[in-house]
Amino acid sequence: MQIEELNDENHETQPAHVAIIMDGNGRWADQRGIPRLDGHREGADRVREITRAARRLGIKRLTLYAFSQQNWGRPSDEVHGLMQLLQDYLCTERSEILDNDIRLTAIGDVDRLPDFVRTPLFALMEESQSNQHMVLSLALSYGGREEIVRACQHIAQQAVNGDLAVDSIDINTFNNALMSPDPDLLIRTSGEYRLSNFLLWQSAYTEFIFTDTMWPDFTEDEFLKTLSIFQSRERRFGLRPGLDLS
Repeated sequence: MQIEELNDENHETQPAHVAIIMDGNGRWADQRGIPRLDGHREGADRVREITRAARRLGIKRLTLYAFSQQNWGRPSDEVHGLMQLLQDYLCTERSEILDNDIRLTAIGDVDRLPDFVRTPLFALMEESQSNQHMVLSLALSYGGREEIVRACQHIAQQAVNGDLAVDSIDINTFNNALMSPDPDLLIRTSGEYRLSNFLLWQSAYTEFIFTDTMWPDFTEDEFLKTLSIFQSRERRFGLRPGLDLS
């Protein structure tokens, strides 16, 4: 499938916000008898490819689950290798992000990242903050449960300070305290069928697509196929089929 074909079909149903759990790098490497870090390195190439495709399609926001809170529990050499790959990505992709009007953001406990990652991350976020074509959001040291707890703490502190009445707290209040808006489509690669603590609140009415394809093999063509599946679905948000949501 070509991008032009997807643009021609049901363009009005294209997702504005796509989130991806990029899973399977380690298993992809294990199957080939190569170091797991090589799988992560190949996965970084897919990040570049899918980001380019999303930008050309006009998708407004792409959120990539790059490193979870729980990933800190992996062997220290693997964690260090992942951090080094992240630093390399931020340096090598700087020009592409800036030249293509992409705004880079990050969600998660980014203060926990090592200095050699935080420095280029914060610099590129600042340099790209006025870009408007697409938002590329990296979930780094991120956890959905942790995000919900953080939002509760923020709202509770507002109430304690007298800046927020308890009876005025509603869904919008909570949404505004979160790090990320709701995704229209969430894709998980590698054949696993779980959210793994990713965007738990925001995914209430998200469309899920799970694919057996490992992330290093998740090419632009695979991405376009998932978008085509999304466009074939009717999103009802709890309403009856055929009702006008406008």
